[in-house]
Amino acid sequence: MAPVVAAGDLFMGVMLSRPGGLSLRNSWVTPATLGLAGLFAPAALLVAALLLIRGGWPSWVGALALVAVSLGSAAVVTVGAVQRRMPGR
Repeated sequence: MAPVVAAGDLFMGVMLSRPGGLSLRNSWVTPATLGLAGLFAPAALLVAALLLIRGGWPSWVGALALVAVSLGSAAVVTVGAVQRRMPGR
């Protein structure tokens, strides 16, 4: 899980959304964050695919950025899902 948590921390840091600078290892992924990231990850991949179909280097750069953001969102969703499966939470 360490690489997934690191990817989620990086994503949350870039989005300026880390609660008090804490790591996802020590802080709870809120239901709102979980829901937004869960919706955004597949939506970003869909838009990235459409950009790749369109073609041209600006579209490819945008698609690459969207894939990176989608992977970060997926990491946050994964950490949040694991947190909810842990006993005592």
